[in-house]
Amino acid sequence: MTALRVGQGFDVHAFRSGRPLWLGGVLIPFERGLAGHSDGDTLLHAVADALLGAAGLGDLGQRFPSEDPRFTGMDSRELLRAIGAEVSAAGWQVINLDATVIAQAPRLAPYVSAMRAAIADVLALPIGAISVKPKTADHLGALGRAEGIAAWVVVLLARTEADGGLRSGR
Repeated sequence: MTALRVGQGFDVHAFRSGRPLWLGGVLIPFERGLAGHSDGDTLLHAVADALLGAAGLGDLGQRFPSEDPRFTGMDSRELLRAIGAEVSAAGWQVINLDATVIAQAPRLAPYVSAMRAAIADVLALPIGAISVKPKTADHLGALGRAEGIAAWVVVLLARTEADGGLRSGR
């Protein structure tokens, strides 16, 4: 028997002047970046929360609290790499990851391939296991006014042990 788990993650950050825009591990040319304790990469934060949720390991804020100065300006690729290693050590393997990113601006379609490649690289996955779909908010609400970016992510995990982890109680 194979043990499977689904996890979902969500994150949203407002834009802030004077910061670079990192999204999906990719530096995107834009006049504003995302506010946050780390580099503000909302897509990678949503991926990390989806992984943690699927593995039953809590959430991102428990591991990287915003009150901790050690994480100020942290590269979210390193944050995700640490989460990926923790999920793997707990006996889980990522099967696939599906992300939707809502941003009125900037236009994200030209960066989707690079974001997929960056996420695949950080998590040591084939690029075919990663889907990133950019959407706009059709000018509705804060996201539609280009006040920030939001991301929703769903992941599917499978047990790595031959018995599906059932005997170990995980």
